[in-house]
Amino acid sequence: MDLYQSIVNQVANALDEDVGNGDISAELIDAGTQLQTELLVREDAVLCGRDWFDEVFRQCDATVTTRWQARDGDSIAAGIIVCEVAGPARGLLTAERSALNFLQTLSGTATVTRRYVDLIRHTGCRILDTRKTIPQLRLAQKYAVLCGGGSNHRIGLFDAYLIKENHLAACGSMAAAVTRARELHPEKLLEVEVENLEQLQQAIDAQVDRALLDNFTLAQMKRAVTMNRQRVELEASGNIDESSLVEVAETGVDFISIGALTKHLRAIDFSLRYAVANTD
Repeated sequence: MDLYQSIVNQVANALDEDVGNGDISAELIDAGTQLQTELLVREDAVLCGRDWFDEVFRQCDATVTTRWQARDGDSIAAGIIVCEVAGPARGLLTAERSALNFLQTLSGTATVTRRYVDLIRHTGCRILDTRKTIPQLRLAQKYAVLCGGGSNHRIGLFDAYLIKENHLAACGSMAAAVTRARELHPEKLLEVEVENLEQLQQAIDAQVDRALLDNFTLAQMKRAVTMNRQRVELEASGNIDESSLVEVAETGVDFISIGALTKHLRAIDFSLRYAVANTD
């Protein structure tokens, strides 16, 4: 999937939703009026979403210019000016809310991801996202996870296997499911969800690429790591939050997948301050 085209499409859809047939409030302003604005962040954060922000202004008025003081993935401190925006007042005011919506949402995902990543930096474990994303914003949020220092799980149902309980039941056994998967798409990552150590042994014997330890206790995870002897990758998942994250990572699992990165979203507080106005 192409990220650039996804950005163009997401922005077009957002503007269609917000602007519709036209911004009737912006029509009150003389067409020649120019504005300069400053983008202020009101809390510590990890910046993410510059391309979406810029694309909103580009689609509203291609003459609008942006001058950034930070890059995606940078830590930014509360109170600093992140970007300066200048151009026709009508375009700036029409674009403002949609541009901020993208920036605050994606920076929220990047910020919480960085917090999780920093907590387990002393281990070899990596933080993964999931498919629990805002509809139509999956690539955007997965990009935000990368900006926060996390790693991407599969993008969708097409680029990697995740064989779950119902798949196993329908196929008859884990061995049968894995064999069929290898026949159909041998190039795809093959992951199997396991609910106990017996199933983990079956996954190891079937030589899967990765086993997802679903709602394992800490004791079970430690036993799984010992039993596995690094033969397959191990991913922990299921109700893991900041209170349990470090203990899980220290068991020796390779990955921890956390739906909250993209699902339990808290937007970062940005605002646009209008500094200068003039009329041509």
